[in-house]
Amino acid sequence: MKNEKLHKEFLEAVARVNDYTNPLPADILLKLYAYYKIANRNSNNPQSKTPLINAFKANALIQAQNVSRAQAMKEYIALVKREIPV
Repeated sequence: MKNEKLHKEFLEAVARVNDYTNPLPADILLKLYAYYKIANRNSNNPQSKTPLINAFKANALIQAQNVSRAQAMKEYIALVKREIPV
């Protein structure tokens, strides 16, 4: 998959998540969070006011720490296609 095509599909998947109004399971949200952060090269620490949420987000990032940027985009896209109906 070429970089431009991958980036376009990733942005479309992000828009799909942002437009989705039904609740998603917490484990799916955490995976999406980790893949999104990696895909965007955002290494900032989680910024929730709730320590427990920060811990879950940090754990999701640790679990995905060996995923490349391109792979994170692909995983994000695949997860959105699997979990959010068209």
